[in-house]
Amino acid sequence: MTRPEQEQLDRKLEERLRYYRDIGIGPFFRRRGPAGGEVTPAQMRAAAGTHAGPARAASTAAGGAPNAMTRSRAASTTAESLLAAKMAALPLAKGPSLFEAAERIQGDTLARIRADLGDCTRCKLSRSRKHIVFGDGNEKAELVFVGEGPGHDEDVQGLPFVGRAGKLLTQMIEAMGLERRDVYICNVLKCRPPENRTPERDEVAACSPFLLRQIEAIRPKVIVALGSVAAQTLLNTNRSISQFRGEWLEFRGARLLATYHPAYLLRNPNAKGEVWKDLQKVMAVLGLSGRKRRP
Repeated sequence: MTRPEQEQLDRKLEERLRYYRDIGIGPFFRRRGPAGGEVTPAQMRAAAGTHAGPARAASTAAGGAPNAMTRSRAASTTAESLLAAKMAALPLAKGPSLFEAAERIQGDTLARIRADLGDCTRCKLSRSRKHIVFGDGNEKAELVFVGEGPGHDEDVQGLPFVGRAGKLLTQMIEAMGLERRDVYICNVLKCRPPENRTPERDEVAACSPFLLRQIEAIRPKVIVALGSVAAQTLLNTNRSISQFRGEWLEFRGARLLATYHPAYLLRNPNAKGEVWKDLQKVMAVLGLSGRKRRP
């Protein structure tokens, strides 16, 4: 393999690793070698060479110089081997990530999770909230909506999505041919941030394990992440929601689709059409026909 080909392959490997990190598989760290140094590209190529060798041997035995097909197969095998070697050299962090932070508790239930949450004081939001907004809906729902956090009306009533954005979400659910009691609705945060500001990292870290336990206890077929905060938290990424909105992703055995938050639609009504297209994808997976036109 020539140097330009090797550099191109290295770039592809780096792009693949970044993709894995973006969808929550990571972060990656380089493993230290026996002498304390990092695993070098040369070492990774040497490890990969043991896999590429048989392809070269076979081509030689068949008649000397390898043909184009053999070279292509050998390059493909080498690329796969290099990726495997590089991932082996960059193992997952030992500490839990948001993607796997929640313990899988045998027989876990929403009631137990709520009891464990208690009168939460795990972050500073507890000092200004009126009510903890845990979640609401069907404990065996096939569809779960995850939002950002409670607003004023939610903080007063102790229920998720009951304000203006909540009314729009209800219309969206009904347009899909469902009712609120058929789905489960919750947020990343259980307490309202002051002035509805964007959640801070420590607040998300305190609440996200309970969210993941909720999802694990319900075990839905589909999760709809409403807005950037929900999508970025569940996928453990900093990518803008516009980069993967409307695309199916896998999450803990469920299918996850990110779309715009109803509050965004109140400010940008022209985006309703895009969200309705996203919801139609969910309807297709769940076998829903809908009751009326889009909200």
